[in-house]
Amino acid sequence: MTFQELDLDDTLCHAVADMGFDKPTSIQSMVIPQAMDGQDILASAPTGTGKTAAFLLPACQFLLDYPRKEPGSTRILILTPTRELAIQVFEQAKAITAHTNLVCGVITGGINYGTDRETLNQNLDILVATPGRLHEHIRLESADCRNIECLILDEADRMLDMGFATIVNQIAAEARWRKQNMLFSATLEGKGVKTFATEILNDPAVIEASPSRKEKAKILQWFHHADTLKHKQELLVHILKHDITNAVVFVKTRERLQSLKDYLASQDIMTCWLQGEMPQDKRNAALARFKSGEVPVLLATDVAARGLDVPNVSHVINYDMPRKADTYVHRIGRTGRAGAKGIAISLVEAHDLGVVGRISRYTEEPLKARVIDGLRPQNKTPKVAPKKKKVKKDAVKKSGAKKAGKKKTTKKKS
Repeated sequence: MTFQELDLDDTLCHAVADMGFDKPTSIQSMVIPQAMDGQDILASAPTGTGKTAAFLLPACQFLLDYPRKEPGSTRILILTPTRELAIQVFEQAKAITAHTNLVCGVITGGINYGTDRETLNQNLDILVATPGRLHEHIRLESADCRNIECLILDEADRMLDMGFATIVNQIAAEARWRKQNMLFSATLEGKGVKTFATEILNDPAVIEASPSRKEKAKILQWFHHADTLKHKQELLVHILKHDITNAVVFVKTRERLQSLKDYLASQDIMTCWLQGEMPQDKRNAALARFKSGEVPVLLATDVAARGLDVPNVSHVINYDMPRKADTYVHRIGRTGRAGAKGIAISLVEAHDLGVVGRISRYTEEPLKARVIDGLRPQNKTPKVAPKKKKVKKDAVKKSGAKKAGKKKTTKKKS
């Protein structure tokens, strides 16, 4: 299938061709036809499989089919949980609308309110926003949601994790005259997402895309056992100096990030970084330096674990292991995107071995240890707990029945 066969406007097909895409991905080919029919969408797809274009293309097609008759406010509203993701969706929206007269805008926290008002005063066709900042503008009556015809929630599960459910519902209430809704989530499991979907969507088409082999991430994963903090630092420096093109290195706190930044600087390794409560202009500058290749290493707390889309990241390194297995999966999803190959390396101390076992069980893939000559651990690496085998209830019943059926035999006395 081609984009032309999806009945998309020539201007949109031209744009995706400029972006280097010739065929729609699984999620795009499943979502676009139903979305163009005006149906609400409840969809999940793995990261890096073209999810953003899956909702942008039908939204843009709607705007082209039903052009604005008079000046007004936003017609398509896209909510994202993080500033970085909002900016990335906005950039992709601009690329997709490059050959049209459609107007796109973005507002996020960390930006001057005056800049926001300039954006909101335009005849916006598409607005990408973070929920908190948009809700502030609604409260101050500087944002008008009455003309919104389509509401799109990207990474809805992440919005729930960040506590945005109430605010998103309030924004949806402000846009109550809308005609269509789309909700995208990494997973459709869990009570939270289902409740969210029930409140926002109307009889949605439920789409769970299984990416083709070409689209699936090819991420080689392993871990190094570190005896001490010093040993962990030496392992990281060796990897960064010998094995990488560029890498995202995850740490668990801002304090740890600052300490690691200073240490790597002392080892002549250039870094930039992302962390919580960082001014937006500095966040944007750090990402720009990393994306351009000016700086090969991006240090990040988990604020960047979701939604960060940087092409051709060769490595993800877990300097600090996450507490939850699903966070690990989101972190390593920053490499191996759209079918490319990637490498994920974890630096594991003794207290991290429990989470290594949970990750192996969660992903159903073994996470094996490797060693670097000259930096071998002095302490023996404990074995990670194997995946527990589930015993079927029927098998237990049969086993019990067999035992019950056995009769004791006694020897006859002669």
